[in-house]
Amino acid sequence: MFALTDIERFESINLKVDPEIGVELREKYPAVQPGYHMNKKHWITVIMDGSIPDKLLRQWIDHSYDLVAAGLTKTAKRTLESM
Repeated sequence: MFALTDIERFESINLKVDPEIGVELREKYPAVQPGYHMNKKHWITVIMDGSIPDKLLRQWIDHSYDLVAAGLTKTAKRTLESM
């Protein structure tokens, strides 16, 4: 899992981050908070209040995906790449 959200209300999204980047993002953006119901060191919650530009949010989503994909087994990576 690299992202977690309520697809009906989409009020926030949880994303995986490097711990150092997570600290920086929480300090810089009020809409970025420690991961709700997640490991606060490795996850952030982004409140969808319009303050984060879509382009930046997409970059964070891509980064989250890359972090999770990097930790997969070789077999899981091959399966993912074949999709």
